[in-house]
Amino acid sequence: MNIQIIFYSMYGHIYRMAEAVAAGAREVSGAEVSLYQVPELVPEEALARSGAKKAREAFGHIPVARVDRLAEADALIFGTPTRYGNMAAQMRNFLDQTGGLWLAGALVGKVASVFASTASQHGGQETTITSFHTTLLHLGMIIVGVPYAEKRLLNMEEVTGGTPYGATTMSGADGSRLPTENELAIAAYQGRHVATIATRLANGRRQAGG
Repeated sequence: MNIQIIFYSMYGHIYRMAEAVAAGAREVSGAEVSLYQVPELVPEEALARSGAKKAREAFGHIPVARVDRLAEADALIFGTPTRYGNMAAQMRNFLDQTGGLWLAGALVGKVASVFASTASQHGGQETTITSFHTTLLHLGMIIVGVPYAEKRLLNMEEVTGGTPYGATTMSGADGSRLPTENELAIAAYQGRHVATIATRLANGRRQAGG
């Protein structure tokens, strides 16, 4: 079971969430999980001025995603920070290169899921994920979220991310807030849930001889 986690992270918040998603997915028997980051578009000098260049060193070992490898996956889980209620330009640029896969129907029937981060509590987490879903539906993918069977979505004891559309976190305006235990647990649930559904679909296809 090939599960790819494709993310973009500037300061590391989405990377931390991606690691939690991967940990959850690996709990499912037979799941082979790989992490990839999409190419950076921001000039090096701009990254250095913002402090992002130093922060990105923490996940510099993660290989760069390749569009032509997406079709190898049984499930694709995407992670992106929010830019004005939408995915980051880096992720948009990567997805805009999937025209050949769309034309060939190479991603039709594959499982897909999305997680995100924002600077503030009401910074567009849900619109980022649901607008991301539009692209995945055009590609013919089967969207999986985080059902309320994950009771941490109902946590009212603290400020926390987590939506039925996908796991989320908040960085704070200065990037100092890190994903909480609750948010990371929801992310792990998402990875586990996606891997479980992808496994069931794959087993069903094999039993049907497809």
